[in-house]
Amino acid sequence: MNSGLARGLRRYLVAGLLLWVPLGITWLTFKFLLDLTDELLTLLPEQYRPDQLLGFHIPGFGVLMSLVVLLLTGLLVANLVGQTLVVWWDELVNRIPLVRTLYSGVKGFTESLVTSRASFRQVVMIEFPRRDTWTIAFVTAIDIPDYSGRYGGEPQVCVYVPTTPIPTTGYNLIVPKSEIVPIDMSVDDAMKMIVTLGVVAPPERAPAPPAP
Repeated sequence: MNSGLARGLRRYLVAGLLLWVPLGITWLTFKFLLDLTDELLTLLPEQYRPDQLLGFHIPGFGVLMSLVVLLLTGLLVANLVGQTLVVWWDELVNRIPLVRTLYSGVKGFTESLVTSRASFRQVVMIEFPRRDTWTIAFVTAIDIPDYSGRYGGEPQVCVYVPTTPIPTTGYNLIVPKSEIVPIDMSVDDAMKMIVTLGVVAPPERAPAPPAP
């Protein structure tokens, strides 16, 4: 087979995979969650199940019930009584040897994914881990005092440098404000670029204005 034709076929196959694999995984994940939430309805007494009350099956009705449960749980843990129960539960789980490892790992991953994502102010680039090597970072705090006293009192900026392809781990750096370069890139685009090892990169835009 002609080498040019083989390269063309390979390129088309890769392009097709890049389209269908994410779609397939997304659909399978959504279907799995949909089926799982529907199975939760079997925990209800039979006479109170939506199928019995309405006389027909509604696919995905468990999703609505799951959202209601999440909202009610959030209302509970947001107050003092709920926080006390959560602390008590964490202490109980942490006493079980194998369970505490899995539970603490999943909880730490969830907390870092949710809280860190919400605290990112801006996407910037800094020279890291050495000069002339640039990496994407997220500003988490600004106008931090110059604790080291080496920059003449210049305001410092706290940035988070995530690792690839798992952005929930990384480095927390304090750098001079003059050494960060703001870029016109959303947090979501930056996350996609980090998770995909740079394969999915947003289009080039004009340089972003300096951070306030």
